[in-house]
Amino acid sequence: MTPQLQQAIRLLQLSTLELDAEIQQALEENLMLEVDEEIDEEVEEQLSTAESVDETVDTSTQELNTAADNIPDELPVDADWSSIYDTPAPRSRDASQESEWDISSIAAETGLRDHLLWQTCLASFTDIEQQIAEVIIDEIDDDGFFNGETRITSESFHSELITPQLVEDVLKRIQDFDPAGVGARDLRETLIIQLHQLAADTPLRGKAISLLENWFDLLAENNTLMLRLRTGLDKEALKDVLTLIRSCNPRPGESISTKSYDYIVPDVTIIRHNDRWVVESNSENAPALRINAGYAGLIKRGDRSHDNQLMRDHLQEARWLLKSLQSRRETLLRVAQSIISRQQAFLDRGAEAMRPMVMRELAEELELHESTISRAVTNKYMLTPRGIFEFRYFFSSHVGNEATGNHSSTAIRARIKKMIHSEEPGRPLSDNSITTLLKEQGISIARRTVAKYRDSMSIPSSCDRKRMI
Repeated sequence: MTPQLQQAIRLLQLSTLELDAEIQQALEENLMLEVDEEIDEEVEEQLSTAESVDETVDTSTQELNTAADNIPDELPVDADWSSIYDTPAPRSRDASQESEWDISSIAAETGLRDHLLWQTCLASFTDIEQQIAEVIIDEIDDDGFFNGETRITSESFHSELITPQLVEDVLKRIQDFDPAGVGARDLRETLIIQLHQLAADTPLRGKAISLLENWFDLLAENNTLMLRLRTGLDKEALKDVLTLIRSCNPRPGESISTKSYDYIVPDVTIIRHNDRWVVESNSENAPALRINAGYAGLIKRGDRSHDNQLMRDHLQEARWLLKSLQSRRETLLRVAQSIISRQQAFLDRGAEAMRPMVMRELAEELELHESTISRAVTNKYMLTPRGIFEFRYFFSSHVGNEATGNHSSTAIRARIKKMIHSEEPGRPLSDNSITTLLKEQGISIARRTVAKYRDSMSIPSSCDRKRMI
């Protein structure tokens, strides 16, 4: 393969974020490349609007300066500041909400560990307790759970003064820190800690704590019948208790997180125009590039200097990159258009209308190699009226035979999910029942296939679904 073809293939398989990083690197290394910064009419209009806003701000600033010049040197003896100048209206948020907002804002900037260490400075720990607290905090994960053991933690100090009981006492004090429920060793403990920190007059607070302490296993199974027998609560009271428990945060550390997330930037957008679906390339997912005319003009000198040869090499590399980017854009548009032409029913009616489709069919239609289609659909996304989907989502195997017809596995999964969501709560559908219902709809598949599809969607079996009600 030629270097140009190798570069085109490599760029085709890059995701949007990887492509952006590749372009930024090329801009730094190749002096012939620059960002096309031509301003269109829409941007000019936005700039003119911004300028008018600036003029308004300048006028307001002048008025404020004029008002400031009129401030008297001294106030009357029997007057206060509020009688001379207007004071801003008080905030509607009460003091507790404002304090909570400030704490969460500070914590989000510093991270969970730093937030807990900051609170140890306010806890009046002794020097030994401070050392123990720091070791305990180091063993608290991002979800807020303590993953160590008090006995092992005490042994790590190699000191007779630090006992497992002392470590346990320090851990109990850390469990009173913000966020509520931090420092627990398991889900049950963090829920109990959060309930204990509620106001004492909270309805059913004691019942909820007792249920967690004594019948947590039944709660994990969601066995409401046995819970009613054990707790002596009626159906409505038990429902209120479970609602109170569910209001707690099962991962208290998540409320204070410094994790950064990469957001999906679609490569193409699907819109409906004149009663047909149209594919448009997303021009905002990568900066537009062009050849620097100034440097390109210097090459015309025609000498054989090292600098001139370097500029010629950079110019050739820049042209290859621009052609490769254009080829990538055209290939993605062709693949996306072919996918949409085959999956129009999905856009009109949803996943249940998905047609079976494999990459080989697209490769034959577009006269491309199947490996090229695979590179083009990997980590590429399209924005549709039904949401953002990866290109690969639209490919699914054929299920069925010549007698019953071929169906998409994606469409069958959607039908199974819809059946389960609409089933009677007291009589969940078994895999055999779902197989029978699908056969009535003209889809003939085995029961084990239904079970496989159900497991792939993380849907429990009918026995578990009945117990979870």
